[in-house]
Amino acid sequence: MNVLAFFAHPDDETMMAGGALTMLARQGFQVHYFSATRGEGGEVGEPPLCTFEELGVVREDELMCAIRTLNGSSLTFLGYVDPRVGPDNTLYPFEADLTTLAGQIAASIRQHEATAIFSHGSNGEYGHPAHILMHQAVSLAIASLGEQAPLFYSANAVYPEHPRQRLLNQDDPAHIVLDIDPVREQKVQAALCHKTQNAMFMRNAAQEAGHPVSIADVILPTESFHRVFPPLAGGQQPEDVIARALLQ
Repeated sequence: MNVLAFFAHPDDETMMAGGALTMLARQGFQVHYFSATRGEGGEVGEPPLCTFEELGVVREDELMCAIRTLNGSSLTFLGYVDPRVGPDNTLYPFEADLTTLAGQIAASIRQHEATAIFSHGSNGEYGHPAHILMHQAVSLAIASLGEQAPLFYSANAVYPEHPRQRLLNQDDPAHIVLDIDPVREQKVQAALCHKTQNAMFMRNAAQEAGHPVSIADVILPTESFHRVFPPLAGGQQPEDVIARALLQ
């Protein structure tokens, strides 16, 4: 069975869903990764590991390293360009026609005969417009496929006990809260692959914790997911093939 992971930038796949996707790969699912951009607009590391002009190529290599670590089956870049962060850390979406992007996603779903999709949540986690765009495109692709549509789970779903509420999609209640302890070290190693972004991961987490942290400290022991499609009634729990594989 094939699972497709659609994310906006390199590192999103690891930080948001790396544990779950690794667990699925361990159980025999073929996990195929898609990144809309090469993360050209991100940070270059502290101290700098490359120039901004080189960043896209470097982050492509970092993503390949992470996906090997997560036991992924393939990687595809969708060909969009990540814009640089603006003044006061203003975030921007990549430039894309929503219908065209959704068409790319739908074509990939059909090609792989996907059982399930993982992607961003409806609020873009911490409001990132590129994440919101990807969620909208995946949702449109799912709608276009009708009865042939696969399951769609979004990451960083909200639940009260999560220690970093600002990172969660407040409109997406968690249907799965997953203990990733069996694969947590793999997720840590995948995060370390994203070397240019490690300083940012630790800086953001340290601000919340009030003290310096390591990459291992950044990786929480749980991940949470909301089943977008098919939708669930209030209080209903998922009993699909993904939920059974992750929660058995």
